[in-house]
Amino acid sequence: MKKLSRKVINVLKKKRLKISFAESCTGGLLSSAITSVSGSSKVFSIGLVTYSNQSKINTLKVPKKTIMKHGSVSYETCLAMVKSLNRIAKTNISVSITGMAGPKRGTKKKPVGLVFIGIKKGNKTLVKKYLFKNKNRNSIQRSTVNKALNLILSFAK
Repeated sequence: MKKLSRKVINVLKKKRLKISFAESCTGGLLSSAITSVSGSSKVFSIGLVTYSNQSKINTLKVPKKTIMKHGSVSYETCLAMVKSLNRIAKTNISVSITGMAGPKRGTKKKPVGLVFIGIKKGNKTLVKKYLFKNKNRNSIQRSTVNKALNLILSFAK
């Protein structure tokens, strides 16, 4: 993960881009991966851990009706998170993460390992759905961060 984080920082520095994160199921692991690399202060602006529904509503201004209708682990909530983060942080690239890291509370519709990653750069916004099967909590979180770092690379280039 360190090698990939370093690559992300180098690309962002080269392009003079600033980045921000709103994390839920990763609990700050993406922010940690980026800030573990020297020079990250040149590109990293803000990292929020909005773990509870209330923090998504209060801090990110995700509409309560979105969470009530679709749940906190959904395409719609992830999209609202990344759009709100972008407005708040005013960075070139914003990333949101929400998901079910487990090991409990998964359902048939929303199993453990279901994760949504949102990314926004300018007018381009993307929300990707992932399902990390047969993995423990730590593996799901690490896999999510790796996917997010790769998405950042593809958006930054």
